[in-house]
This record gives sequence, C-alpha cells and structure tokens, in this order.
Amino acid sequence: MSRVGVIGAGVMGTGMTQSLVEHGHDVVLVDRTDEALERALAEAENYRRFGSLLGRVAPEIEGKVTSGTDFELLSDVDFVIENVTEDWAVKQEVYRTLDQVCPPRCAFAANTSAIPITRIAGATSRPDRVLGMHFMNPVPMKRSVEVIKGWHTSEETITEAMELLSSFGKEGILVKDSPGFVSNRVLMLTVNEAVYLVHDGVASAEDVDKLFRSCFGHPMGPLETADLIGLDTILLSVEVLHESFADSKYRPCPLLKQMVDAGLHGRKSGQGFYTYR
Repeated sequence: MSRVGVIGAGVMGTGMTQSLVEHGHDVVLVDRTDEALERALAEAENYRRFGSLLGRVAPEIEGKVTSGTDFELLSDVDFVIENVTEDWAVKQEVYRTLDQVCPPRCAFAANTSAIPITRIAGATSRPDRVLGMHFMNPVPMKRSVEVIKGWHTSEETITEAMELLSSFGKEGILVKDSPGFVSNRVLMLTVNEAVYLVHDGVASAEDVDKLFRSCFGHPMGPLETADLIGLDTILLSVEVLHESFADSKYRPCPLLKQMVDAGLHGRKSGQGFYTYR
C-alpha cells in the first residue's frame, strides 16, 4: 500500500501529506483550488527542510507528491483519506465521485469528526471498503488515530487501515460508529459548554482555559483547542451532533454561531477567542 490519495489540502491534508511522505509513501493530493495545493506543498517542503535540520531523513516532496484538482488523478491509488469540510452535502458528492474513479481495490477513510461512517459508506457501491480515520491536529505530532468501523466495514479493510497507520508512525484505536464517535462526542460538548461560559459572562476565555490547564493538567484549554481546530469546524460538528441525537445538550451556543458568521474561525483566520496576527 504505497500510493495514498489525500483529499483536501487544508491543515489536516497538509499534515497528512507530510507524515506519509516522511515515511516513504507516494501521495496524490487533490483539492478544489491550485492555490490551496501550492500552499500545502510549500508547507510540506518547509516541514521536510526543518526536519532535516533535526536529523530526520525524508524524500524530496517534488518526487513523492502528485497534486491537482482533477479526481481522475486517483485512478490508481491503493487507499484514500478524505479531509473535506464537515458538510454532508459536500462529502456525499466527493464519495460518489471517488467511487467512480478509484479502482475497486481502493479503500476510503473519512477523516470526519462527527458524520456517521455508515452514512458515508452508503454514498458508495463499496460500503465494506469504507471506514473512519479521525486524525488529531497537528497530524505529524499526534500518534493516535480514532478508527471507526461502519456497519458494513470488513475486517480486511480495518486490517489494511491499521497497517497503513502503523507504516507512518500512527496507532489506530478502534471504536464503533456513532455520531461524534468517542473523542468528539465528548470534546465538542466540552467546547460548546466552554463557549457558553464566555457567552453567559461566567468567565473570560483566558480564565476558562487557565483553569483547565492548571487544575486538570491539559496542555491546552477547550477554547484554545477550538481556535486550533477552527470554530467553523466546531460549529458544523456540534450541529451534526444536535441533529443526530436530537438532544438539547448539543444545542450550539449563539456566541459560537455569531463568531463563525463574523469570520472569526480561530488560528486559520487570525482571530478567534485569541488573536494570532
């Protein structure tokens, strides 16, 4: 399994490309825009050069990554990891296209934080070859990956996924399919409640995060984590949980919605609960 397709050249897709190339895989990177691809390749090359200064040896990006906006580039890959936005309409169309262009042997892994894997698999003619791989950010620094088994996911597919993860330094932790899985069913509820604390004037963002760091030993507080993930992604994930469980505890905080509407998406926009300019 040496040729891996990566869909999405954002933060997650870029980090994934860096890790795969560093461990000897060929990558086919696909995104909607040439600008996103150029930025991702530049960041991946910078990561490689920085790693070489620290003694890590990695192949040249230019010889290991094929990039473009055409899904047909994925016609001969062995495995695809998808990283598009947490919007079901967008994901559904992506999987319908992948199903048409990728070879029958190819398995699909959805890097989703909330959308059920069984629903995603239903958009393809190969539901047994679809599973979830929920990577954490930043990908090169996080060793564990939440692996999600859909209703139809075969044991063969799970084995292949675990072997692929191991080949680039990751450990897969297998969980069952449920909206939010394990990590985000807890994390998104925590982040949303932390936003409510700021919204209700109980504490500032700085003090909420300080309490989590100092009292519980967390390296980052929930609102710092939200800025790192992206507040737009947080909102989409909470909305999926709210819709899936029909439980008011997942009702998105009005402040979260307002900040996303204002374009305050966290680190990637330069402003969220904190300023990064």
